[in-house]
This record gives sequence, C-alpha cells and structure tokens, in this order.
Amino acid sequence: MKLYNYFRSSASWRVRIGLAMKGLDYDYIPIHLAKNEQFAEPFANQQVSHLVPALVLDDGRWLSQSMAILEYLDETHPEPPLLPRDPVARAQVRALAQDIGCDIHPVNNLRVLRYLKNDLGHPQDEVDRWYRHWVATGLAIVEQRLAGTAGQFGFGDTPGLADCLLVPQVYNAQRFDCPLEAYPTVMRVNAACLALPAFANTHPSVCPDAA
Repeated sequence: MKLYNYFRSSASWRVRIGLAMKGLDYDYIPIHLAKNEQFAEPFANQQVSHLVPALVLDDGRWLSQSMAILEYLDETHPEPPLLPRDPVARAQVRALAQDIGCDIHPVNNLRVLRYLKNDLGHPQDEVDRWYRHWVATGLAIVEQRLAGTAGQFGFGDTPGLADCLLVPQVYNAQRFDCPLEAYPTVMRVNAACLALPAFANTHPSVCPDAA
C-alpha cells in the first residue's frame, strides 16, 4: 500500500497510527500542504478533494477520508480491533471520534485558516482566536465524554479508533498554544497513547518529511 500524507496533517497521523496498530507496511509518500503540492499532478488527478490522507491499495484503488480508511483497515485486518464488538459501544466510540473528526478538525483545517486570513482579511491574531475557540469548545465535550468511557485509553483499557483521533488533535492544539489545563482526562489519555510505539513511532516529528 501507499500512503499519501503530510507530516503535520492530523488526519494523516490518524491513519499512520491505525496502520501501525495493525502492523501493516506501506510506502510513505509526502504531500506538502503548505507548499500546495496537493494541487499538483498526479496526486490532484486522483484525489479530487486535494486532501490528505489518501491510501492506495495493492490493486491500485484509492481510498480517502481518514475515518473511512481506518474503518476499512479494521474490516480487512480485524486484529487488533479499533472498534469494540458491542454495537452500542461501537456507536459510542464513533461518536467520540466524530466529536473530533467532524466538529473540531474541519473548522480548523489549513484551508479554512487560509481562507480566514487570505480571503477574508482577518489578521493572524483573530485567526488564532478562531482556532483556539473551536478547540476549547470541542475538547470540553470530549472531556465530558471521556468521563464516562475512559480507562487507560479513550474507551476502556485498549487503544482504539477514538485514540487515533484524539492524539493528533491534542498535538495540533499544542502547536497553536491552546490552553489544555481544563482537560485532565484528555491529557492523561494522550500521554498513555504516546507511550505506545504505534503513536510515538508515527509522530509528526519522526516523519520523513518533517521540517
């Protein structure tokens, strides 16, 4: 398989974690979003959304959207599982993951921040306020969710789908100097995850394209 990704992309890191948890090998292909490489061929021709990550399967088919890729990996390589077996628990994990992947990340993505600054003319301090507002709003919800689900990790004592999304989001929040003291469970789970090779060995700082 081939993974097109950007070292600082939290969506890309989610998939790197999932691949590592499953013990799957892949070719790492960097797409530098800050340099607009996502708009260059041949990537742009295949990935019409111009977003990373994209996973190319051995038969040449392309998959996009990190959540869809992670669920594909879980369905085709079920051990160790990213989702629990119980249907209600599965829905709860998906909800926790979507609190991050649907409610925090999209409004703070690079293209949104660029639009705020370059197209709408907001100064950088206002763009940063926007970012921190949605991180604070979203992580407050995640913290409350974790109060009912967390063990050592986000859902019990085994890392899974929710953790794949949580750790990259905390990394982004730290990059933008977001205050995180109000989220002790989030930070405890984050630390537990980063102690595992699947998280530590896929960290943006150790990626081939890290700069």
